[in-house]
Amino acid sequence: MYIEEYEKWIRDNPKKVGKKVKKIYEKLVKEIKTPRKVSFYNSITKEQETHTYRFDEKRASKPIRFTENYLKQSKGKWNGKPLKLELFQKAMIEAAYGFVDENGNRKYRKVIFFVARKNGKSVLASALGTYMLVADKEGGAEVYSVATKKDQSKIVWEEAKKMIRKSPELAKRIRCLVGGIYFDKKDSYFRALAADSNSLDGLNSHFVIADEVHAWKDKNLLDVMYDSMSAREQPMLLETSTMGTIRQNVFDIEYDYASKVIDGTIEDETLLPIIYELDEEQEWTNEESWYKANPALGVIKSLKDVRDKVERAKNNPIELVNLLCKDFNIRQNSINAWLSFEELNNEEKYSEWKDCYCIGGTDLSSTTDLTCATLLGVVKGKIRIKQMYWIPTNFLEKKITEDKIPYDKWIKLGLMRLSGDSKIDYHDVTKWYIEQVEEFDLRPLWIGYDSWNAQFWCDDMKEYGFDMVEVRQGYKTESAPLKQMKADLIDKKINYDNNPILKWNLSNIVVKTDDNENIMLSKEKAKQRIDGAASLMDAYVIYVNKQQEYLNYINEEEKKKKKKFIRKNIW
Repeated sequence: MYIEEYEKWIRDNPKKVGKKVKKIYEKLVKEIKTPRKVSFYNSITKEQETHTYRFDEKRASKPIRFTENYLKQSKGKWNGKPLKLELFQKAMIEAAYGFVDENGNRKYRKVIFFVARKNGKSVLASALGTYMLVADKEGGAEVYSVATKKDQSKIVWEEAKKMIRKSPELAKRIRCLVGGIYFDKKDSYFRALAADSNSLDGLNSHFVIADEVHAWKDKNLLDVMYDSMSAREQPMLLETSTMGTIRQNVFDIEYDYASKVIDGTIEDETLLPIIYELDEEQEWTNEESWYKANPALGVIKSLKDVRDKVERAKNNPIELVNLLCKDFNIRQNSINAWLSFEELNNEEKYSEWKDCYCIGGTDLSSTTDLTCATLLGVVKGKIRIKQMYWIPTNFLEKKITEDKIPYDKWIKLGLMRLSGDSKIDYHDVTKWYIEQVEEFDLRPLWIGYDSWNAQFWCDDMKEYGFDMVEVRQGYKTESAPLKQMKADLIDKKINYDNNPILKWNLSNIVVKTDDNENIMLSKEKAKQRIDGAASLMDAYVIYVNKQQEYLNYINEEEKKKKKKFIRKNIW
């Protein structure tokens, strides 16, 4: 069995395989040896199901035999030669197709396959699309290659056409036309679709290839295609991608979910997630580690080409971003971003936060922007961040469409609130600060704010006893706090409870620099929202300027708590 062979290869070559791949294949081998009963909620049938899944080696190997016996390659020196799969590809196919229930239906309805570029993922997707069209014994199979643009969706589809035409056995049985690939014997077809979600209703998909998801901005497209499989007994959606530079869109949602399935945080028995990536960004200079993101390195992908790119990237930050993202599968921000994704990313969370002196920071919106309030506090040597965001009620749907961001989901998670009709009601911001004091005993000593359009709100806050501090925008005010904030983010001293909105905002930061290397936030150059980052910066300005005074408050409070504890235990 290729799964067991590959898992043994992983154990024999531990420095060439990433943690996520190791973990998923350890799990797969255990499940081959010990079939287990699994209960799960089927999101397609909307019912709770219980099945015992066993590994069927014959079923698992069928797509592999089909691919290697019938499909011919179409490019370069391999043109016209049989398509021979690599061990990592065979293992993935066996895993996707080999686990079946007592009725013979496949366990996995969705496969996530994220790998660096030039590792044969498009060819593999084309081969599986052809197999599902012809040899999966599904009558009237509908196979689709889907992407944000028609040209992208056609890459996989066109490759399938070329491989079919070069195969004598398939060419005489399958019609390859301009609009689709047709297998008349089973009334089945394979088509390429663009990202116009409104035109996708009524599909009855058997196999969907969602290609280069890192470029997708429309989560609805993925949901529509997955739901289109609901009438089939054992459909499959194959999601392929390299990493990208668009944060908190479809890719990040899918990547984070898949990662949680791998580490066991989320249980989803219908998903097979296989993610090839470097474990740490700094591994990019270690040649042995390159295989973690490139399982086909030296076979399909040129090792010399990667070596050359690494040497160029050592002296070119722009090339480094592209190299890390596309060749080593490390999530990045845009080239203009001030923080790399590794620098800002911190998945650490904290339990309920109570009883603490804090510092506040607020970024008020004009009309359609977000408003954000921040509390910053030092707990056991680390900086904790708590935030709330607001969006005008009448602009919610419009902003979801324009920004392609799941504001509605963030509202359901309690990370964001609706406020006002067409403009934020700033009194809602005041009420949130009051909530933090009354419900959690989080006591802001000072609250920073940008004076623009804030006089009414500032007076409102003062009436409730909050000490308001104006934070003037500019190089002189912002430079030192921003640099300190960046250093603390890099050192993982800032625990923002893995808040996806703040993470997205931080990834969008662009700064301006003056002749003296001072910096300030540049809202006009940022292509996406940075309101949460601006709110955090307002709090950081006060934190840096009043750090000693703030720490004195905390130390005095700790002394009081310690005395109270001693008295309680003595008496």
